[in-house]
Amino acid sequence: MLVKISRLYYEDGLNQQDIAKRFGMSRPHVSRMLATARDQGIVNITIRNPYSREQDVEQELVETFGILDAFVVDLEDHSEQKLLHQLGRSCAALLESVLKDNDIVGVMAGRTITAIAAELDYFARNGLQFTPLVGGWGSTGSSWYANANTMLFAEKMQSPYWLLHAPAVVVSQETRELLMKEPEIAAVLELARTCTVAVVGIGQVSKEATIVQSGYFGNADLNDVIQKGAVANVCASFLNIQGENIAFSAKTRMLGIDIEELRHHTNVIGVAGSQDKVEAITATLRGKWIDILVTDLETAQQVLAFHKNKS
Repeated sequence: MLVKISRLYYEDGLNQQDIAKRFGMSRPHVSRMLATARDQGIVNITIRNPYSREQDVEQELVETFGILDAFVVDLEDHSEQKLLHQLGRSCAALLESVLKDNDIVGVMAGRTITAIAAELDYFARNGLQFTPLVGGWGSTGSSWYANANTMLFAEKMQSPYWLLHAPAVVVSQETRELLMKEPEIAAVLELARTCTVAVVGIGQVSKEATIVQSGYFGNADLNDVIQKGAVANVCASFLNIQGENIAFSAKTRMLGIDIEELRHHTNVIGVAGSQDKVEAITATLRGKWIDILVTDLETAQQVLAFHKNKS
């Protein structure tokens, strides 16, 4: 009888009341019989988690690098467009649990950050402000400038925003110093330094990198950071493979936030994926420059393998 009732309930989908009527017994009696079937091992309930691989990798990332959290998405289609869409959707969902009333949100340049803003749906938070973390990247790609991303985030969240009306890289240190004296520019950078949440991409160091494609960071600048061991670009900083924030010649010509300035008071969310960013993501995690990582499963697995093999 225990087997018969169990099959009717678990396999055929009958509810307890229907089974009780069929056998002329009370519903509580059916419930007790089902409990007995579980206790005697006649019924063995297994919960299948379709996301177990992702969750295992997330936990390994947290334990390996000591970050606050990781969010890993599995992709069937590894095209750049699909990757950006999935990372954007995942981070947009994450922000609803991260953002709190009166947060100051620092926003970085890049197509990945644009994808996040595109996927963001309004949710109520009081007193939010949005600010760019760097100046403009150049004469092309304006749709993914930090200013443009900041505006898109703020519009989605129906919140005020600030803009940084200056290039990210200027021609000389003297030009940078003059611009830094402009009250409006100084005020935006000061607000960015106090941001409580930062949404940043993690760039590789190559001719394909966003900062290089912008046109303001030239080949000489690129060669300089490569010679100094840079493998990652986060905000206005470059990191070597151990995650150390390196000095480089263009640093004195850049208008933007050094990742060091966000280290102690900001919840930094790093979003990046694809094989060409494995070294950059590893370096950023090793340096503990981000608190939360959003990436795809294949990239996450490669990061963990690279870290173990290249320690």
